[in-house]
Formats: sequence, structure tokens, C-alpha cells
Amino acid sequence: MSGLRSVLLLCWRDTGHPQGGGSETYLQRIGAQLAASGVAVTLRTAHYRGAARREVVDGVRISRAGGRYSVYVWALVAMAAARFGMGPLRRVRPDVVVDTQNGLPFLARLIYGRRVAVLVHHCHREQWPVAGAVLGRLGWYVESRVSPRLHRGNQYVTVSLPSARDLVGLGVANERIALVRNGLDEAPEASLRGPRAGDPRVLVLSRLVPHKQIEDAMAAVALLRPSTPGLHLDIVGGGWWWQRLVDHAASLGISDAVTFHGHIDDVTKHHVMQQSWVHVLPSRKEGWGLAVVEAAQHGVPTIGYRSSGGLADSIIDGVTGVLVDSRDELVDRLHQLLTDPVLRDQLGAKAQARSAEFSWRQSADAMRSVLESVVAGERVSGVV
Repeated sequence: MSGLRSVLLLCWRDTGHPQGGGSETYLQRIGAQLAASGVAVTLRTAHYRGAARREVVDGVRISRAGGRYSVYVWALVAMAAARFGMGPLRRVRPDVVVDTQNGLPFLARLIYGRRVAVLVHHCHREQWPVAGAVLGRLGWYVESRVSPRLHRGNQYVTVSLPSARDLVGLGVANERIALVRNGLDEAPEASLRGPRAGDPRVLVLSRLVPHKQIEDAMAAVALLRPSTPGLHLDIVGGGWWWQRLVDHAASLGISDAVTFHGHIDDVTKHHVMQQSWVHVLPSRKEGWGLAVVEAAQHGVPTIGYRSSGGLADSIIDGVTGVLVDSRDELVDRLHQLLTDPVLRDQLGAKAQARSAEFSWRQSADAMRSVLESVVAGERVSGVV
């Protein structure tokens, strides 16, 4: 099998971006592991206020330009210019390119052909309407029709079995879909020994954007608060939907029972998780749900929607957490876990045991084997 010397990663955001989330963490952590093993790793991504145009983070050389949508244009221009020895990527000679499709592909296939692997965390059918009627329809058309046709000979990589099934539904051949699951950062040892909060605390660990449906967790807390003394909701994460959620908490009359932590450092984040009783992730769509296994490290079980896709992979229903089919059921099962410490501890213990199965080194090794196959002109399918 051919060796892997240089990789170009394409993603609309990086982990430092104010809107960065789990998919950006996935790419950065795997990129850092590949860099540590001697691979030259370059990440092309969007620029944002306060960010350097060029930066090295954990061995990954980051090149930034463009905004939310223009990032795709400038990346394509940079890739095309590099073929003629010009532009910010002129020194990058990738053996393989990872085109991260967060709804839209970077069209690296037009420049690098079969040397492109398309990384898809999940399909965005349910999320495109947020972009507006016209842009939403256009975006979904590109994602569901144009991209599968353009990449019909390319390797695909995804992070969960439900996401793989969604890709097959869009016409991607199953024999070209490799599944490389998320890894997990090790929690600080001190945070794992901390006590639970004395009063019931519900955690939401998420970007604050509409499709995460954090309003459902807030509604559950509002309904359960009268019968659950001291109930408190901790929302960890930032995003452009923040003010809407603050206003929603006020409209529900629970502002004093909700703490918006925003972006916080890892030590503080793990401290908040260790205090929590239950983690709720009411997202409409998830590729995997990195927050599920992060909470699981602390023995905190997660409740999420079965219809979200990826959570049906990261949560083993009735074993490491609970999958529900409606907001009413979410409220009922949250009430059950808050009032049944035996069940809560059983689910939490099994979730914690399962979290030990995940590491970024393991994920990077799996990704490397897929990328080496691309270099060799081969295709990989199934869980790697």
C-alpha cells in the first residue's frame, strides 16, 4: 500500500472559530495525530475576527480565508492556483485531500480527482431551511444531487451507521463508505473525582444553533421544576442562537434556573459535567454526538432523539442512555432519571465503561488506513 506523506484537510471552520463544534474537533484531533506521526497536514478553512491568516495548531498548518460561504470559493481558487505554484497552498503537495462536506462540498474533486475523500458527518436535509427558502433548496440540491454525482468514484468517510445509511439513500455506493468513529479527549483526572451536585442538575453540551433544539431541554426543565426542587439547567457552549435562548428562558419563567456558561476552558467544562446528573441532547440531527461520550466519561447518561440519526449510534438505548421519539417522552424519561438514582447510576456506569473504547489515536489510525487506500487507488467500506 502506498505511503502517506501529505494531507490537505478542507473544512468551513476550525476549532478556534466561534461557531466551531464537534465536526471541527474531529478533523483537528485526527489531523494532529497524523501530524505527530510524521504526515504533513494542512487545514484550509474560513477566516474569522481575531484569527491569524496562517497558524500552526498541534502540528496542523492552518490557512484561513473567506467567510461562511465564500470560504468555498477562496479554497477552490487556492487549490487551483497551487497547481501552478501560486497562492497560499503553493507549497502543499497532498497525496490525498479530505473534503469535509458540512452541507456543501469544496469541489476538490475538480482539482484533485480520485485523490479526494469526502468526509460527511451527517446529511443536512433538516437544517437547510434555516438558510432561507431559496438558499435552502439550492443547498439541499447540491448536497443531495450534485455532490453524489460529482463524487461517484470517490471514497466517502462518515462517523456513524445512520449517517452511512443516509449517504446510501442519496445514491452513494455502500462499498465506498468507510466509517471512522469519533475519538475522545481524556478528561482531567481531578474532574473525574469530583462530587455530583446536591440538587438535580441537567446538562446540555452543544453549539447554540437552531437545529440543536435546546428549547426542548428548557421546556422539560420548566415542566419538571415544580415537582423537582432545586432543578437547574447548565448550557455549555456558544453560538449565534444564544440571545434567542436567553429570551426563551425568560419567557418560560426559568431564567433563575438556567446558567448559560458559553465557551469555557476544558477544565471548567469537565467540572460542570462532573456535577451533572443527566445530559440532554435534543438535536434534530447529529452525525455522532461527541458530547454524548464526553458526558459518559463522567458517568452521566444522555437522553436524545432517536430520529437524530447519529445518537442512535453513540447512545445504546436503555444501556448507556435513553433514546426518545417525542418531546413529551423526553420530559417523562428525564423525570424518571432524575427521580431514580439506581437507574441513573446504572446507565451512567455503563456509559462510562463504553467511553473508554474511544480514543483519537485509534480514530486517526483508522483514518490513515482509509487515506492510504485512497492513495493506492483502492476503496474501503464498513467500520474501520
